[in-house]
Amino acid sequence: MESLILELKVKIIDALNLEGMRPEEIDTEAPLFGDGLGLDSIDALELIVMLEKVYGIKLAKPSEGKAIFQSVATIADFVSKNRKR
Repeated sequence: MESLILELKVKIIDALNLEGMRPEEIDTEAPLFGDGLGLDSIDALELIVMLEKVYGIKLAKPSEGKAIFQSVATIADFVSKNRKR
């Protein structure tokens, strides 16, 4: 799971063009939206696209996104259970 978490952090930095940020600077348990990493709804769309391209995961219901994208840890859990690639 640790390798998946690191991989996700790198993919998040790349997908969202978080220049100058390193994977170790992203707290695995911290919220991605609001007070945590400070992402917004456009960033959420980018993350959805990244999950589909990289892992073959398509969200059945956009409403699921809020729970999935709470933190890197919640994304990693979702990816590990649903990845197609």
